[in-house]
Amino acid sequence: MNHHILSVHETQQLLNTSKNGLHQSDAEERLLENGRNELVEKKKNPFWILMLNQFKDLMILILLVAAGISIAIGDVKDAVLIISIVLMNALIGFIQEYKAEKAMAALKKMSALNSLVRRNGKLIEIATSELVIGDIVVLETGDIVPADIRLTETHSLKLEESSLTGESYAIDKQTHQLHLENLPIGDRSNMAFKSTIVSYGRGEGIVVATGMNTEIGRIAALLQEKENLTPLQIKLANFTKRLSLIILIICAIVYVLGLLRGEDSIKMLFITISVAVAAIPEALPAIITISLAIGAKRLVKKNALIRRLPSVETLGSITYICSDKTGTITQNKMTVTDIWQPNEIVSYQNFKEEELLLFAMELNHDVSVDELNKFNGDPTEIALVTYTRKQKHYNESWRENKRVNELPFDSERKRMTTVYEYNGKYIAITKGAVESVLKCCTTQDDTEILKVVNTFAQQGKRVLSYAYSILDKLPEKSTIQNTEQNLNFIGIVAMIDPPREEAKQAIADCHSAGITPVMITGDHPITAHAIALETGIIYKKTDKVITGAVLESYSDEEFEKEVEYIKVYARVSPEQKLEIVKMLQKKNNFVAMTGDGVNDAPALRRADIGVAMGITGTDVSKEAAQMILLDDNFATIIKAVKEGRRIYDNIRKFIKYTLTSKGGLISIILLAPLVGMPIPLIPIQILWINLVTDGLPGLAYAAEPAEENILQRPPRRTDETIFTKSLGFHIFWVGLLMATICLSIQAWAIHIGNDKWPTMVFTVLCISQMGQAMAIRSDIKSLFQQGVFTNKQLVGAVLLTFALQMAVIYVPFLQDIFITKSLTVIELLICIGLSSIVFWIVEVEKWIKRRSLNISRSKK
Repeated sequence: MNHHILSVHETQQLLNTSKNGLHQSDAEERLLENGRNELVEKKKNPFWILMLNQFKDLMILILLVAAGISIAIGDVKDAVLIISIVLMNALIGFIQEYKAEKAMAALKKMSALNSLVRRNGKLIEIATSELVIGDIVVLETGDIVPADIRLTETHSLKLEESSLTGESYAIDKQTHQLHLENLPIGDRSNMAFKSTIVSYGRGEGIVVATGMNTEIGRIAALLQEKENLTPLQIKLANFTKRLSLIILIICAIVYVLGLLRGEDSIKMLFITISVAVAAIPEALPAIITISLAIGAKRLVKKNALIRRLPSVETLGSITYICSDKTGTITQNKMTVTDIWQPNEIVSYQNFKEEELLLFAMELNHDVSVDELNKFNGDPTEIALVTYTRKQKHYNESWRENKRVNELPFDSERKRMTTVYEYNGKYIAITKGAVESVLKCCTTQDDTEILKVVNTFAQQGKRVLSYAYSILDKLPEKSTIQNTEQNLNFIGIVAMIDPPREEAKQAIADCHSAGITPVMITGDHPITAHAIALETGIIYKKTDKVITGAVLESYSDEEFEKEVEYIKVYARVSPEQKLEIVKMLQKKNNFVAMTGDGVNDAPALRRADIGVAMGITGTDVSKEAAQMILLDDNFATIIKAVKEGRRIYDNIRKFIKYTLTSKGGLISIILLAPLVGMPIPLIPIQILWINLVTDGLPGLAYAAEPAEENILQRPPRRTDETIFTKSLGFHIFWVGLLMATICLSIQAWAIHIGNDKWPTMVFTVLCISQMGQAMAIRSDIKSLFQQGVFTNKQLVGAVLLTFALQMAVIYVPFLQDIFITKSLTVIELLICIGLSSIVFWIVEVEKWIKRRSLNISRSKK
């Protein structure tokens, strides 16, 4: 029901109440009928269900099977490592899911504990949870509004509604009925909504909605929608399913081929199990977790706090950033930008024209200064005082003028007047909306003034005007009639919440990175359009600005057709914010949503990554988000995007490295019998290569720096798999190359009667994987262009792996364990030389790519 379109009398009749409130018996009946005035949470899963849910992932199940196999073949250390990785991932998942449930708890904290109501004609205090529809609630400065209320009395009442609407200043309230049914919340000036705050004045009203039927209750219901999986989680789930199927097929082929060659069935079973364990990239979850954790640590230093690790990578996938305006793109600080005065004004005594306006601005306000010289008060008035005291014509002695009377601001008059004793007389200064002040003036050209006001309004600026009158004596009682008449117009002050300087560059970076920035705000469309134009959010002729009311009139088909052209949404509801995110996702976009208010929480939770404000953000928005901007700065998001892309690149490099290595290992075991040679590797050697070559270099990839062009390339397509950009082909041909080199040295050694061929194959396979690890640090750039030591961790990992392999070959007790023989210097140099072939051929592949890229650029 839209109660704002009803008069006070109609609301009383509809809800069967009166100015004296409900009878206690009626209130008790309504409480039983409608329930308590509380936000209701969906049923929570018990602790053990949350924990078990972490083990449903197919990769986790495969790893558990691998751990069981490792135990079966006596490899307890490998099993312990795998189980540790599984438990670590399960714990991280459990913690994140548990934290997500805190959003509702934070929302409930925003409710007042007690409320002042009229019942049976008497004022009593009751628990807020016991409020019912029809109760008469009294509101005072500092109160949290306990329910949705149709206001019946207001006395200079202002409400802080930014958590619901995004407005950057307190909203004046009144009692008259409104006539447009689908008004946005921010324009329903005769309503007070649950969980907003009374910042000034007092009032009374009728409770029209409680609990989950309030505006914040609707948000609470939206907040309980299920979160999306991150792009990385989706890709890894698909990757795991395909990999598990491939592993099963390969194991079956290896076992059958061995039996056909006459190998012992038990021996082949152990080899097959070893291949299965080696083929599973059990280090992948740990590498991903460590990469994300390192990325999260880096981002904290850049003022971005990650609450959910997978969200680090998600930032690198986003195609749209839907940003709030206030405090994110703008400074959340009202600032005077212009003052204007008519060519001729009636001055007073020795005041110059500009001095008279500054004098009026200094006196007519309710701003106070605390012990730390910090201004306290209404943001608009703080902006006026801040500007005034910075001007060269400002005189500190003006502050000594004491206020002797006042007419407070009233939402019907839209102005306030303060009176001061000055040089034996009294000066009354009036400030307010231009049209309201002009009604009281006699010495001005209205046409010229209104033209200037219209110019400022088109620039999205908020405008106030000043006027004054001289009184011979202080009236016994200040009234509108004897103080706000025959005023002399002084001038106009224009102000705006200006954009952050760094936001302009960040938005330009968005465009170059293929990311579309969109502004979603509760502010006025003219103001939003002006800021969007200045910052570059709007930069094409096809870019559109629409309001929530227009969006409401769209069908789903119309909205789907228009959504990618709309760059500014003004005066939108929480449901509409959610719908915007959903529609962009429907169009195959990855969406980041920023916000600071309760009204932003459902969209923050639904977005691929929700970004809350750390300074101005509510607890609800922070609990619903995956990332928190500690400096509330849009530019910080771009830094996070760069980090997200770097992390995805590095995870993909590890997958490229590990699958190529495993491809080479499996190819050797498959091809050796087919070319009439024995399988050169035994289970312990297979597991050694799997453990050493995967683990150490894999971890080092987490430290790989971002490539230079990372923010000049477009985002990944939403349908892009991990194996795009020739990754699958690279894995196939380089793995086959490794196998070919290993089998070649095996055939040569057998041909010349060298019985060390198993050790030589073992060594070539291990070292060639180290060459591959160094070569694939970039898809395009040569290692020597990058700099060998730009990733010192990887260099260290490669050298340590080489040293461990040498120990396996030359340390006597390790020779007994791994069934190896010492190689001569010549034999070792042959192995190292053959192993380097992989490195050099991958470098040639990159040279061909660079040459092809340069040719295509030159043609453009």
